[in-house]
Amino acid sequence: MQEEPKLCRECGKTLKGRTDKKFCDDFCRNSYNNKLNSDSNAYVRNLNNILRKNRRILEELLPGSEEMVKTTRNKLFEKGFIFKYITHTYTNKKGNTYYFCYEYGYLPLEADWYLLVKRKEPGL
Repeated sequence: MQEEPKLCRECGKTLKGRTDKKFCDDFCRNSYNNKLNSDSNAYVRNLNNILRKNRRILEELLPGSEEMVKTTRNKLFEKGFIFKYITHTYTNKKGNTYYFCYEYGYLPLEADWYLLVKRKEPGL
């Protein structure tokens, strides 16, 4: 009984050589893996871009030497911050809920003011 020839996962050419070979060459292997690992879903790619932008804005407004700083809602909006996109929340013992974009977060205060913070440790 003759086995069916194995085909390259990317281009479909018949494979020659090792029995465990999956691709005919490095180009096909790289092309296949790039397609597999790319954000093929536009929604996911766009969402990640928004989250990264929100994080950059918080990072920019919270200088590295500061542990926390206050800013206004308008200042965040002017820079393009989109409040509905966050990575997670954290509620402290006092019951205050902080909203985070990765390690940078904010706490809504009164009169459209926000306290910006940066987590010291990853809270995974």
